[in-house]
Amino acid sequence: MNRLSESLRETPIIEKEGYHYFVHPISDGVPELRPELLREITVRIVRKADLTDVDKIVAPEAMGIHIATALSLATDIPLVVARKREYGLEGEVPLSKATGYEETDLYVNDVREGDRVLVLDDVLSTGGTLSVLLPALEDIGAEIVDTVIVIKKAGNGNELDETEYEPKTLVNVKVEGSDLVIVDEDGDG
Repeated sequence: MNRLSESLRETPIIEKEGYHYFVHPISDGVPELRPELLREITVRIVRKADLTDVDKIVAPEAMGIHIATALSLATDIPLVVARKREYGLEGEVPLSKATGYEETDLYVNDVREGDRVLVLDDVLSTGGTLSVLLPALEDIGAEIVDTVIVIKKAGNGNELDETEYEPKTLVNVKVEGSDLVIVDEDGDG
């Protein structure tokens, strides 16, 4: 049984300023995130991602954190969170990002030249977060070994479509009216 697909079949869709947004424990923290779902996602990421010699997992705040924490615990790979708050630490890299529903800044700390990183996030919809984070990591001098997204919202295009970045996904969905439809249960399609 694919718990991730099953959990998505019953997720509600809300409209927020013209943007159709699905509410799911992975992307929103509500309803409750069941440990068996998080465990399944972690196992699927381990099977799908290239983790060869990865030095760090990089996840944007906020909803990538719980997934990246579970993966860090399962693999013993350290976790770096791209934060929405500036700390002013030496080497901190500021980024501005815009998604379909917010504009905000991100700050990257503890990623250095030569680090081999896995970038991990919850949802790919507009591509706003990854379209600034991935090039910034390369500008720092990090090597992006792999990028994995749990849920891709397919069908509308995103800012990564015209780049060399090709994140792997665990499941692809699209919104049709008030329904969330599974397009590809195994992602990447």
